[in-house]
Amino acid sequence: MTYSANACHSARAIPRTTPRARFRLLSFVTNRLALLHQRRSLKALDARALDDIGISRRDALQEAGRSVWDAPESWKD
Repeated sequence: MTYSANACHSARAIPRTTPRARFRLLSFVTNRLALLHQRRSLKALDARALDDIGISRRDALQEAGRSVWDAPESWKD
C-alpha cells in the first residue's frame, strides 16, 4: 500500500478570510451575544420594571424563551 503526500491536509487548505469577512463574523457573534444578554435581563426584570416598559410577565417570558437564532426582523438582510 502506498501513501500520497497529497492525502494530508495542510494549513493552506483552509481558506483565508478577508478583513471584511472577519468583521462580519465578529459583528454577527457580537449581536447574538448581546441579544442573549438582553433576553436574560428581560427575564430577570421585576413586575414594576416590566410595567414601566409596558410589557407583561407573559410577554417577557415568551421573548426570553426565544432562541438566539430567532433574531429581530431588523437584523436580517
